[in-house]
Amino acid sequence: MSEETEKTEEKKETADLIRELGIISSTSAFQTDFQYINIIGSIEGHTVLPSDNKTTKYEHLIPQLVAVEENPEVKGLLLILNTVGGDVEAGLALAELIASLSKPTVTLVIGGGHSIGIPLAVSGDYSFVAETATMTMHPIRTSGTLITADSTFAYMRKTQERVVDFIVKHSHAAKAEVEEKMNQTGNMSNDVGTVLFGPDAVKMGLIDEIGGLSSALKKLKELTIKLNSGK
Repeated sequence: MSEETEKTEEKKETADLIRELGIISSTSAFQTDFQYINIIGSIEGHTVLPSDNKTTKYEHLIPQLVAVEENPEVKGLLLILNTVGGDVEAGLALAELIASLSKPTVTLVIGGGHSIGIPLAVSGDYSFVAETATMTMHPIRTSGTLITADSTFAYMRKTQERVVDFIVKHSHAAKAEVEEKMNQTGNMSNDVGTVLFGPDAVKMGLIDEIGGLSSALKKLKELTIKLNSGK
């Protein structure tokens, strides 16, 4: 294969990866010690969403997270979020995987980190939010057929508790305040919950700091150096 053909194939591979998964090919000229993963649109779990929805498929992210943990060349992870939320169990499963990584992880919320996007936003070692970004906290919801049995509502309550407990464990927010914000009325029209702007999320301890891309990368490098110096 000629050098020109190899370059063409490499460009095509990179374009396919960016289009399908939002990542840069490790074989491109761009060299870095860190992996960058985007979570955008709706988080798609066990149900396939309509084709006109912008989605992040959790089955695509799982092997990427495994690769971050397994690849010795990858020193840390930067997770960039602009999501409206989505499948609760899929989102929580991804958050648990991210939180279990042994390598430094920094999250950055831009635009929005709503609903189940909040556990993802707090799943790293350190979190940033853009000053103009918003984060919506509300009780979990279900769609489709709902059997109105006591066991159904008990399960939903337990799922809600799982989400709240994860947020509290991986942030500095108080459980009482998280539950209060989730169940607040009057903040959103025709809905229950609270819309938090970047400074509000930092003030309640949900997110560590206001910042952008440069701040997140700087922090990730600091965490990587700290981890390596402790070995």
